[in-house]
Amino acid sequence: MKKTTTLLLLGLLSLNLAAQKMTKDKNEVVASVEKHKENLIQLSDSIWALAETAFEESISAELLANYAEKNGMTVTRGVANIPTAFVATYGSGKPVISVLGEFDALPGLSQNSVPNKDPRIPGAPGHGCGHNMFGAASLGAAIAIKEQIEAGKIKGTVKFFGTPAEEKFFGKVWMVEAGLWDDVDVNVSWHPSAQIEADVQSGLSLVDFIVEFYGQAAHASADPWNGRSAADALELYTTGINYYREHIMPTSRIHYHIQDGGQVVNVVPDYARLWVRVRDPKRKVMLPTYERVKAMAEGAAIMANVDYKISLVSGIYETLVNRAGGEIMQNNLELLGPITYTEEETEYGKAIQRATGKPEVGMDGEVHEFKKTEDLPGGGSTDVGDVSWNVPNINLGVTVAPKDTPWHSWAVVACGGMSIGHKGMIHASKAMGLTMFDLFKDPKLVDKVKEEYKTRKGDEKYEAMIDGPPPIPGK
Repeated sequence: MKKTTTLLLLGLLSLNLAAQKMTKDKNEVVASVEKHKENLIQLSDSIWALAETAFEESISAELLANYAEKNGMTVTRGVANIPTAFVATYGSGKPVISVLGEFDALPGLSQNSVPNKDPRIPGAPGHGCGHNMFGAASLGAAIAIKEQIEAGKIKGTVKFFGTPAEEKFFGKVWMVEAGLWDDVDVNVSWHPSAQIEADVQSGLSLVDFIVEFYGQAAHASADPWNGRSAADALELYTTGINYYREHIMPTSRIHYHIQDGGQVVNVVPDYARLWVRVRDPKRKVMLPTYERVKAMAEGAAIMANVDYKISLVSGIYETLVNRAGGEIMQNNLELLGPITYTEEETEYGKAIQRATGKPEVGMDGEVHEFKKTEDLPGGGSTDVGDVSWNVPNINLGVTVAPKDTPWHSWAVVACGGMSIGHKGMIHASKAMGLTMFDLFKDPKLVDKVKEEYKTRKGDEKYEAMIDGPPPIPGK
């Protein structure tokens, strides 16, 4: 009996020592992020102030690339023929674990770090989706792993992908098509959010295209019979889209933005232009809707007796979730625990909620439970989906703004340049670093994540929805 008790105690002691060792290793990952904390905040704040938009993030990309180089990573710039896309790499051999970093802003959302609408530069862009924090946090995680490889604690290769133009053109699609993830075993990503959770919820597939109508100009009063109105075609087309909404799947969405409907009232316009977007949680449902909406353009052109042209911008897949990876991330979120806020930060959050007509509940810094099932996809779309159909992807969300904050709004910008955003960014960096460390440390975890990826993808072959090179401004 004594021998059995002794063996049991020795076993528990051994397990406890192993747990302490793992905790020590993970503490070193956390300590690395803490060591770089002020620099990461400075990077994020600089990108927040620059607020550069799709494919024009030249300074933002260079700030991140330079910091990666300064910390010993090898940087390849201008990948996939995109000047603002880059890859920072360290290490050699397997596994190859990558992390994504975005840094593009949204037009018209300039905002000071105050809890009421107050543009820094009226009409200028702003980081209404928190991408200034996205890139900096992910790079912090990559550097933390680089330091672990350098110290001999783990073996393999870490990659940081600087990925531009997520908001408008979906730059990752061209990067995927260039084969940049072909040697990657698992990819890790995050997104600024209003809560902390391992994200096992998919997004919506999407296609963007431009419809142009070409008619004949004429005086709108003196001889309108000599004109063929491109604007008439545009209005007929949007009317058709709006009637069609009744007959699409409840999960589908159609948006459009009139970019040119004519210049003056006394000219029959000979040109009109519309940007159209179709979405659905499943690409196989979205594609037939896309074909139908395209066909309507021909009908509108016939009715208005004008010519038309359809140009594909790009399309993206829904996100292929990975619950095995989500469980690893969830464990590390629980290890880190919640984010705590000062009274001033809580009041700042409540002030934003007041200004946007939301309940004044403040910040949600708690770690949410791992979802037992996959809920219906959220309303957003991301080109992370295309990455997820080419390599297993682990995703999380971390609080950077108050609960119920309208996304893509000034309210997110207001938090992204101050301590609420900073805390969420550093928390995300640690969670990703710890999750990547687990993958490097335990090949069985990598295998488990990859097995689920293969099962979920099945026989479906990925096909990038692009037609030509990326639409770089000025090229």
